[in-house]
Amino acid sequence: MTVVGIGADGWSGLPERLRALVLAADTVLGGRRHLAMLPDRPRQRRRVWPSPLREGLPPLLASLDSAATDGASTGSASPDGPSTGSASPDGPSTVALASGDPLVSGIATTLIDLLGADAVRVEPAVSSVALARARMGWPAERCTVVGLVGRDPRLLLRQLAPGHRVLVLSSDGSTPAAVAALLVGAGYGASRMTVLGDLGADSESRLETTADHWLASPPGTVPPLHVLALELLGPPGHGLVAGLPDDAFEHDGQLTKRDLRASALARLAPSPGQHLWDVGAGAGSVGIEWMRAHPSCTATAVEAHPERAARIGRNAGRLGVPGLDVVTGRAPDALAGLPAPDAVFVGGGATRPGVLDACLGALRPGGRIVVHGVTLETEHLLADAHRRHGGELTRIAVETTAPIGGFTGWTPARTVTQWCLDVSARQRPE
Repeated sequence: MTVVGIGADGWSGLPERLRALVLAADTVLGGRRHLAMLPDRPRQRRRVWPSPLREGLPPLLASLDSAATDGASTGSASPDGPSTGSASPDGPSTVALASGDPLVSGIATTLIDLLGADAVRVEPAVSSVALARARMGWPAERCTVVGLVGRDPRLLLRQLAPGHRVLVLSSDGSTPAAVAALLVGAGYGASRMTVLGDLGADSESRLETTADHWLASPPGTVPPLHVLALELLGPPGHGLVAGLPDDAFEHDGQLTKRDLRASALARLAPSPGQHLWDVGAGAGSVGIEWMRAHPSCTATAVEAHPERAARIGRNAGRLGVPGLDVVTGRAPDALAGLPAPDAVFVGGGATRPGVLDACLGALRPGGRIVVHGVTLETEHLLADAHRRHGGELTRIAVETTAPIGGFTGWTPARTVTQWCLDVSARQRPE
């Protein structure tokens, strides 16, 4: 399959080579807008992307394979398809149409996920991101791109920092209003918003305002195809280093406190594309900070209490990682069927029979596990795990200042025993 990117100038803007490629294809896939651009080709199959896309693509692709097989065996095509004497060994050719660069939050990414990189060739046009940077005069290395096409707008909250520049790939004309509401709610109402519509087309437009002004006096119709450029202005953000303030989380006391959380995450070592289990998640703080470390980090928070599980979801959304998966259930039973983790944090429930063994057995090669305990029973369990598996055993005592009459003294928190183990790629625990 070849994925052809089309710029805002449409069909006429495609090089002759790519126009010929599209017209020669047996099947063309695309959105209604893209397919409507094409010259008439009566014997060419044209299919609109399914909705929802991710769930509908496999059946659509399977139907194309079936059509190819039928054409090869009968020497003819389906009634609305091309008439050929025989199909090539690879089946009829298929072209997919996309906007701009199909690998910038585009359909090519999804197709490669489903079919593999070797089965998909990409012919990009200039991306809307490149055009937006050019219009704003923003170097690529000095701004961040956030894709909100079909995604939760709260992802933007992870980017909040005064002076930060963000390009938002909007889902539709309603995205700027949703973004303005998020910014105002986070104290970033003075942020500059620039809507760059129909980039590269004759109808290209530009609208500049602030988040506060957008909510107070919404502008008229917003072009459905646009990039939203944000120049953020507001209070200092939470930063990207592990150890958010405890009051950043809604909690009922079941929270891995700041200093202990930073210690655990340093050993869990969040890395791009890796997955974490946060077992006995409480307020979800470890899983949330894991996902904040990199946009491609994912996590599953496992929490037995429904009220706390709901609280985890609220914390994740407010801190910019609404994609955190929350499982309401008790380990080890709730761990069955979850995606295999690259790292596991056990903040509670380690003494429950089977929990530690289930977590160790599920770790991918090279994975890490960190377990915290405050009771003698958990400490005994972790000492035994250290004896059997090795790793690092640490006791962490934290004291904070508090008033003592008219003076100030130290108030100790409960001492925590921390066990950490790196599982090498060559040896996994039995």
